[in-house]
Amino acid sequence: MNKNKLVSKMKLFGDRNEDLAEAIGISPQRFSAKLNGTGGAEFTMGEIRIIKIRYNLTAEEVNEIFF
Repeated sequence: MNKNKLVSKMKLFGDRNEDLAEAIGISPQRFSAKLNGTGGAEFTMGEIRIIKIRYNLTAEEVNEIFF
């Protein structure tokens, strides 16, 4: 997980953690855990798909950010 790249995309689109958490249907606390990898928390494929669409990510960007 490349936290910096995801945060960069969020800022580019004017999103805060709370905004993206709501968009993918999780609590801000859970989003923070996933963003920071706390306790092994990871984004699901469904959440990644929503983020990909929201930020018009290419397949390469998805790989760079999440894998």
